[in-house]
Formats: sequence, structure tokens, C-alpha cells
Amino acid sequence: MWTRDSQAARAAQELQDGFYVNLGIGMPTLVANFIPEGVDVTLQSENGMLGMGPFPFAGEEDPDLINAGKQTITELDRTSYFSSADSFAMIRGGHVDLSILGAMEVADNGDIANWMIPGKMVKGMGGAMDLVAGVKKIIVLMEHNAKDGSAKFKRACTLPLTGRQVVDMVISDLAVLARPAKGAPFKLIELAPGVDLETLKARTEGHFEV
Repeated sequence: MWTRDSQAARAAQELQDGFYVNLGIGMPTLVANFIPEGVDVTLQSENGMLGMGPFPFAGEEDPDLINAGKQTITELDRTSYFSSADSFAMIRGGHVDLSILGAMEVADNGDIANWMIPGKMVKGMGGAMDLVAGVKKIIVLMEHNAKDGSAKFKRACTLPLTGRQVVDMVISDLAVLARPAKGAPFKLIELAPGVDLETLKARTEGHFEV
């Protein structure tokens, strides 16, 4: 299976030159360390930063430079800062090309649930609802199965939805599943090393085409 770093590196292959990209909290932030050589993308953070650099080395952290997940980051010579209101205007206005998000569940029609589990404390919905509604393409990075073994790629989400029919690609530790267009079914694009089709099917609830 793919490690978290392997999943992030695979997601980085979807970046295209000139893209404005938003990276969600958790595993998606690792993508910043795997941007392919020769590909120039601008990372956007919903707390008001455009042009994020990679994570700093130990001892070189600036506590005033953080991403939306409160992780310390670095700036570039072209970095700009603005209010979170302006940042969300950029998102809602359709000016972000790609968002890579984590998820607790994804349905095979493209629904995503990633902001809360009923009964557990949540600080807020964050920016995910705006991202899935306003960004041109949505990629989800997640484990294929939950800790109890249940499938996270499902026929229908059981948790409160973040957005309906918005996910374009899922990169799990087992495989890459993608939809060629909104409303189309997910198709198997790639299996992780050492994972065969029967294993993937056995650990998946949602429908996908081969």
C-alpha cells in the first residue's frame, strides 16, 4: 500500500503549471513537499496567504507564518498576505484551480463528508464547504478504510455532508479513482504497489468501473 508520503507524492502529479492550489488540513499539506520540478504552482491558504513555501527545517520556524491547519510554513519572494475575507472571496469567486482535501467519507456519486462526526466536538466547519463549492477541481486524500475496517468510499455518505457530487478524484492508500466528468461514475485509474483488484473490491463499498 501507499504511505501518506506516497499518497501526497501521487497527488502532486496532478498539479499543473500555473495552478492556484489550496491544500486542506492533514495529509494534503504534505503535497507541498512533492511539487514536481519544473511545475510552478501557487499555494493558497484560506487564512489569508498566497504563495506558501514548503515546511521549514527544525529551528527555522517563524511562529507568525502558519497555514489554515496552524502548521508553521515558509514564505516565498512572491508571497502576499490579505484578510481571510479576501481569501474566501478568491475561493468563492472560482479563482482556485484545485483543492486537495482530506475526508472521512466519499460516496460513489461524488458526495463528500469531511467536517464533523455527530457527538464529537468540532471547532467549526472550516473552509471545506466553500472549497468544494467554489474550486474547479477537488481531489481527496484519505485512507481507504477506517480504523474499524469499514469502507470510506461508500455507496452513500452516512456522516453530515460537506458537498454534493463535487469530488473529482480519490487517492487512497490502495488506489486512485477518478471521474472523467461531473455525474460520471468513478473509474479505477491506478492500483498502489502490491494491491490487486480483488483486494480493492473487497475493501470498497462504493461502485467503481475498471
